[in-house]
Parts: sequence; C-alpha cells; structure tokens
Amino acid sequence: MNAAGVPCSVAIAPVVPQITDHELEAIVEAAAAAGASGGFYLPVRLPHEVAPLFRAWLDEHYPDRASKVMATINSMRGGRDNDPNFFSRMRGQGPWADLLRTRFELAIKRYGLRQAKFHLRRDLFRPPAGAQMRLL
Repeated sequence: MNAAGVPCSVAIAPVVPQITDHELEAIVEAAAAAGASGGFYLPVRLPHEVAPLFRAWLDEHYPDRASKVMATINSMRGGRDNDPNFFSRMRGQGPWADLLRTRFELAIKRYGLRQAKFHLRRDLFRPPAGAQMRLL
C-alpha cells in the first residue's frame, strides 16, 4: 500500500508489561518487512470498568505474575490503574514507560521506520453538498 501512495504504519497496542512487551521489536521488524513506513505503540490503559475486568483476566491467565504486571502498570500511570490526563495517558511515565519508549525508538531506527505521523491532505477534502448534509 505504501508503494501505491497509501501511508501505512503499525499500531502496537496495547503493550502489556511482562506479557506482550517482549514482542515489541519483533513486531516492528515484521512491519518494516511488510512495507510499513512508520509506527507507534500504546502502553495498556485501564480506564473505569476495564480495570477490574483486566485484573480478573490476569488472575485467571497469569496468576504467577499478576501482581507484578499491575505494579508495573500502576508505576506507569502515576500510582493508579489509569492516567486520564490527555498528554500523558498515551505514553505513561516513570522508568517502565521510559524503557518502552527507548526500546521502541531503537527498534524503529534499526528497521528504518519513523514515528507515525498522520498528516492527511486536506486539499482533497470537499465539504458535503446538498440539503441533506447541511448542519441546521
């Protein structure tokens, strides 16, 4: 698709510490081999009713590391399950978030990708016409 002019990026989300984070570099490598030009990742977020569901899932499927996973998530979210703040919620904070960011940046550099930026051409946009599409 990139060759046809359609920008393609890989979205690696959610990255769950001690469960899926080990796959980060391999996913970037595979995306580059498939022709992606950019990428981004998002650490797991546990807003509202998602947190207890996730905890139950962890307890059932990863009982040996559930408390470690939650401690890491909490450390990335300012001591909570979720960080609702607009600018920090998508990246996290603290040493674990810094480690993920560094690993991702090294991987995209190694495989020739860039941070995904979605600059869409607005000159191709035509506002809807006709009575049906008018805002009243």
